[in-house]
Amino acid sequence: MRDLPRLEKVLAELADPERAAHSSRFFKTGKGQYGEGDQFLGIRVPQLRALIKQYPDLPIQDILELICSPFHEKRLLAALMLVYRFQRSDWKGQEEIYRLYLDHLGTHINNWDIIDTTCPHIMGAWLYGRDRSVLYIFADSNNLWHRRAAILACFYFIRRDDFIDALQIAEILLEDKEDLLHKATGWMLREIGKRDQVL
Repeated sequence: MRDLPRLEKVLAELADPERAAHSSRFFKTGKGQYGEGDQFLGIRVPQLRALIKQYPDLPIQDILELICSPFHEKRLLAALMLVYRFQRSDWKGQEEIYRLYLDHLGTHINNWDIIDTTCPHIMGAWLYGRDRSVLYIFADSNNLWHRRAAILACFYFIRRDDFIDALQIAEILLEDKEDLLHKATGWMLREIGKRDQVL
């Protein structure tokens, strides 16, 4: 039996319709809202994280199938699996995962919780010590999730006392109309402030 059908069965068993209804409201899935049309199974994040170590060798094509799912938790699980794999890969494997991540960022990696829990660990980690111009392209994108990723990727740098890109991108996003960008930018600036006091 393939791992993906087995995993899909486990996810179906973990589904909680009541929690799913709450998540649909919490993540603003109504018409015209940032999560419009997103669907939920009602699975808690700790339950998803527990599955990562149970399926450490899930084929990449199966992870990509999950990441294209209409269900939020499946996409989050797939993105977390990419983080797990990225952190255990050599540079060639990391580059492949980084490219796959960018291919789906803004389309299937498309909500703040998925970006916040994965972008620093893939996009930020890959770009650390490399050309970061993609962050400025994303910061100027019309896609909300590209812009959020641009500032969240900097969290990886901030944790290493590297603040320049975060400050420059924060300035680009200063007058952004999206509240989700104000919150993310404010969070990163607070993180800089906390670390800067220690230096």
